[in-house]
Parts: sequence; C-alpha cells; structure tokens
Amino acid sequence: MKEYNWAILGCGVVANEMAAALTEAGKKIYAVGNRTHEKAVAFAKKYHVGRVYDDLNEMFTDPEVDVIYITTPHNTHIRFLREALSNGRHVLCEKSITLNSAELREAEDLAKKNHVILAEAMTIYHMPIHKELRRRVADGEFGDVNVITMNFGSYKEYNMKNRFFNKALAGGAMLDIGVYAIAGARCYLKSKPDQVVSKVTYAPSGSDEKSGIVMMNREGQIVTICLTMHSKQPKRAMISCDKAYIEIMEYPRAEEAVITWTETGEKEIVRAGKHDRALAYEMEDMEKAINGDPSDICLDYTTDVMDLMTGIRKEWGYMYEGEIL
Repeated sequence: MKEYNWAILGCGVVANEMAAALTEAGKKIYAVGNRTHEKAVAFAKKYHVGRVYDDLNEMFTDPEVDVIYITTPHNTHIRFLREALSNGRHVLCEKSITLNSAELREAEDLAKKNHVILAEAMTIYHMPIHKELRRRVADGEFGDVNVITMNFGSYKEYNMKNRFFNKALAGGAMLDIGVYAIAGARCYLKSKPDQVVSKVTYAPSGSDEKSGIVMMNREGQIVTICLTMHSKQPKRAMISCDKAYIEIMEYPRAEEAVITWTETGEKEIVRAGKHDRALAYEMEDMEKAINGDPSDICLDYTTDVMDLMTGIRKEWGYMYEGEIL
C-alpha cells in the first residue's frame, strides 16, 4: 500500500487525537496548518511534523499533500472543502461535515469532478463493533429492526462564547451531538426516514440546547432521539428487533454491545475493536477508499443524515450566522 502524506488542518483536541493515531500507525504527517501560526508550530514539534504553512492556503496547493484532515469549526468546513477538493486532495472532514445539505452536495460534486475521496470523520461508521452489528442486522439474524432509541446528553456550563453555544461557530446540540445520534440510527435502518417530527428549546445564546425527535421511514421503522447540551445523560443506543434487542453504551466509540434474545432472555456480549483506536479506524478506512475500496466510507449515510438535520432545522426556522437554507 502506498504511503500517503497526511496534512492536518486545525490543532484542537481531535486533531491531536488523529496525530497520535497516525504516529502510532507509522503514518506520515507531512504538514499542519492552523489559523494561529504559533499553535501549528507547537503541534508540529510535538508530533514531528515536517512542514508548517505560513499561509494556510498553501496546504491546498502543495503537490506533496495527498490527504487533508479538516478539524476546524463546522462553519468553516465548506470553505476549506472547496479549496481542498478543487485542488485534487482527498479529504477526511470532521463531523458535521458541512452546515447543511446544499453545502454537502456542492462538496460531493467537487469530489466527483476531481476524482478524489470525500469522507466524514464519523466514528460510528468505522468502529468494528458497529460494522459487526450492521452485518448481523443486514443478514436478518435478529429479524427486522422495529424501533431505535438514541440518547446523547452533555452538560456544558453556560458560556455563550464557546463553540457549544455560539451560533457564530454553528454551536448547538444538532451539529455537535445530534449528528452522532442520527448517524447511529441511520446505519441500522433500511432507508432514510421520510416522516419527522421534533421539538426544540434554546440556550440563552439562541443556539439549540435540547430537542426531541421522532422519525419513521417507509418500512415503518421508528427512531426516537433525545439530545441535550445542558444535562448529562448516557450515550445509549437501543436497537429493538423481532428476535432480540441490542444495547450499545457510549455508542460513538463503542467496543462492546449486549444482545438480549427475546424468547429466552439470554444475553450475548459482543466485543470488537478498541475505544481508543477510534480515529485510527477512520484513517484506515480512508486510506482503503483511496486505494479503490470505498465500501466503509458510508457517504450515503452522511448525505442522509445531513438531509435530516437540515430538514429538522428548517422546521424550527433555525439558521446559523451567515447561513442560507
């Protein structure tokens, strides 16, 4: 397999996680770029990165860059995606990949036009436990999936300037944690839900703080989702089928699931992968896609999830600063 030159855009927590994953895997972190040059220099020193750009835009035109990992705030993604994809760079972009469906369609068109891979860094698509469970669901081992329940709650102190509540940074529950819940449900459904109802309340900043969402697809599969940015609740997924129900705790980076068989009450514990290798799995699937096998990229799920999130926000009449829906 070819050795690819990775460039990392942004120097936050998740960028450090990916840098550590790449380093551990023996991959080459060729370059780093950040809005604050000093942070990029410190990042490069920490992870032995060969190049730091004085001008961030140089990353997109550097012929030595193969793959760009974008970790900047949501509202900056489309601008960087345009530059990277137009210049023929493969891109792994942190969730949420864009603000809305129109932006994602534009990015997908650019990737197709320039014959490069575009993928969302959504851990759920890449964790081995979810791959194993999706395979067993698709094989009909548990019967039909009937109801899926997804919870995700974080307690964040009210600080209207940080990214969790700042609308100027596309803050709020939907793009920060809702994307996990909707993605987690979508990949176990037969089709994208076409009926959606929801309720929302807002933080003092005007960002979406908590919401309840109910969705159903044409097969009659139902999803219920509860999100909150100001109350802690477990990251718990429940997939209820004809013959069993599946419980997945900490589902964004899960390594274990418990299957309870309906007829006997017997519990089966399934383990696959490691929690702390979440970003390594993303990187491995990205390189596999670049090498010609995009089966684990799940861009169709990314598209469906973005359509659902955009549609829900339209119903709320909720837009981010500078956004046009």
